[in-house]
Amino acid sequence: MNLDNIVPYLPHFQALLNTAAMLMLSMGYYFIRQQRHDLHRNCMVTALLISGVFMASYLTYHAAVGYRPFTGQGVIRPFYFTLLASHVILAALIVPLVLATVWLAARRDFLRHPRLARWTLPLWLYVSVSGVVIYVLGFHVYPPQI
Repeated sequence: MNLDNIVPYLPHFQALLNTAAMLMLSMGYYFIRQQRHDLHRNCMVTALLISGVFMASYLTYHAAVGYRPFTGQGVIRPFYFTLLASHVILAALIVPLVLATVWLAARRDFLRHPRLARWTLPLWLYVSVSGVVIYVLGFHVYPPQI
């Protein structure tokens, strides 16, 4: 299989994955509020798997393409780079938080799991949503120069 044929489509695929993760996270939160533990678990495991596929796709894309400068000019630049910086920092921080939260749930430590999940969920949602906003800005509103 030739990756050159799929690489141009990966950012679009990644935006779909981020959107799907956001939906699974939101549904998982809804289900835990409804005491539907089985559905909560299923949504959160699905969000974790989707995020893993996203990471593989993201790394594949950037290994193939490298850095693409943001083409927006004017007032959008500081907004975009502030959003991007917060996204990148929180994306790095969310990985150990998600793993620790999952670990606590897997160990059935339902005293500490919700305490950590109260921090993990909003940060994970922020990373998912901001990833989609960055995609829209960087590939549709201000597309890269090729």
